[in-house]
Order: sequence, then structure tokens, then C-alpha cells
Amino acid sequence: MAADIIDGKAFAEGLRARVAAEVTRLRDDHDLTPGLAVVLVGEDPASQVYVRNKGKQTAEAGMASFEHRLDADVAEQELLNLVTNLNNDASVHGILVQLPLPDHIDEAKVLGTIDAAKDVDGFHVVNVGRLNTGQSSLLPCTPMGAHMMLKDKLGDLSGLNAVIVGRSNIVGKPMAQLLLGSNCTVTIAHSRTRELDQVCRSADILVAAVGRPEMIRGDWVKPGATVIDVGINRLPAPEKGEGKTRLVGDVAFDEAVEVAGAITPVPGGVGPMTIACLLVNTVIAACRSAGLPDPEGLIP
Repeated sequence: MAADIIDGKAFAEGLRARVAAEVTRLRDDHDLTPGLAVVLVGEDPASQVYVRNKGKQTAEAGMASFEHRLDADVAEQELLNLVTNLNNDASVHGILVQLPLPDHIDEAKVLGTIDAAKDVDGFHVVNVGRLNTGQSSLLPCTPMGAHMMLKDKLGDLSGLNAVIVGRSNIVGKPMAQLLLGSNCTVTIAHSRTRELDQVCRSADILVAAVGRPEMIRGDWVKPGATVIDVGINRLPAPEKGEGKTRLVGDVAFDEAVEVAGAITPVPGGVGPMTIACLLVNTVIAACRSAGLPDPEGLIP
């Protein structure tokens, strides 16, 4: 029997609707409009599409959207000055610097310059440290979205064995902390883990975030497990025409869907949740900046 498909697109639509309702409430009750500033350096095509989608969804939610585009050869200090100005701008509650940055710019320095209270990507060391010590923080958006979908699908996660394939600061490590916080027993595996297939097969929850197309095969999945595929990879698709590509995840979907109990597709799984959670973080940051409690009902 094929697995249930976890529809991230539909989940994200519902989450964005809750964000829009909260934005309306904040504007009407507190004269507060959450504002998100996005900084794009250079002309990477994928980043341009992503930034455009962020701006569109920010506006649709009724929030203020500020977009700053800088040339690829911009001086590092000019970028740092812009971030500092955004830190000091009371109308900006969230700051996101689109990654990757050009090689001549120190990524860690830029991320460290963002005010931790406006770090809606959840990458600042203060937010990372707060997450790792179980304190309230702004969470990285992709793990946050994946965690929401897991809780929605499975309810109480206590006692479940979770395996995360991938140890990045953006997904793997924060995902582990979120699952630990939900009382899972967590293993972080990666491309050099010995007998990785067997480690994966022990998982009630399997999160694939290793960046290798279709690396996780169907027989690596425990029957009935819930599979969250964070990977976004492009493979040649000659059947679609010369130079065409297709999107695949880190999981061999056609194989895994026959074994798993539930699985996210690529595209249409975790991806749509990332921007939706960015909007959630911006609303939370706006509330905190005004001394208001975190909004209820946004995070299941």
C-alpha cells in the first residue's frame, strides 16, 4: 500500500492564511505592520526567483516588504553598512540576506551583523545557541516547517526514533534539536556514516537533507516510517527536451512511497513551507519588538 503524501503546498497555504489573519489583527489592534527586508547580492537565477517569491508572499500576507539588490562585486563593508541600517530601522522586523554570497564576502560576518532579534532565518549564533539550550529563539525556516508537518501528521512524537541524514547548520543540526525537543531519540547520520542504509532503516522518522539526488533508496526505509525529504536537486530530463531538467529529492521517491507510511514529495513538500515559516518568524519578531506576546495558533 502506497504511503500517504504529505502535501506541503496545502499546509503552507493554510499557514500563510493564519499569518495574514494575524497581520490584520496586529495592524487593527496595535497599529503594527510586520516588515521583512530581503537583501540579494548578485544575480544568481535561483536566488532571484526565491527572492521574488518571498516579496510576493510577504505582500499577500499584508506585511511590509523591503527589497535591496546589490551588485555581485559590492564591497563587504557596504553590505555590512546596509545590514546595520536595517537593524536600526524600526519598520523592519525581519532581515534576510539571501545565501550564497559572493566569495569575497565573509558570510559568517554578515550573518553575525544581523540583529539576533531580527534574524528571521534563525542562523545567528545567538538564536542557534538558544535553540540548542532549549530556550525561545527564532528557528531556521526549513527545519521549522518540517517539524510542523511531522507534528501535524503524527501528533505526539515522544519516543520515536528519528534519523537525520545530513549535518548542515541550516537543516540537519537544527532539525535534530527540534526533534530532541519533541522527545524523539535522534541520530544524526551523513554521507560517511557506516552502514548508512541500516541506520536509516531503524528510523520511525527519516529526514533526508544530504544534498545527493535519490541517495536514500526504498529499501533503506523502515516499513511505515514517515519520510521528510528536504533535498532539492536537478537531474537531466532528456524526455522533456534538450537541456531540460527535473526536480528530485534526496530520496528515491518512487521506491520509498511503496514502503513508507507517509512521505513528502519533491517538489511540493518541504519547499513551500520555508517561505511560509519565514513569514511566521517575521510576525513573531514584530510582536516581540513591540513587547507583545508571541501570536497563538501560528505554530501548531
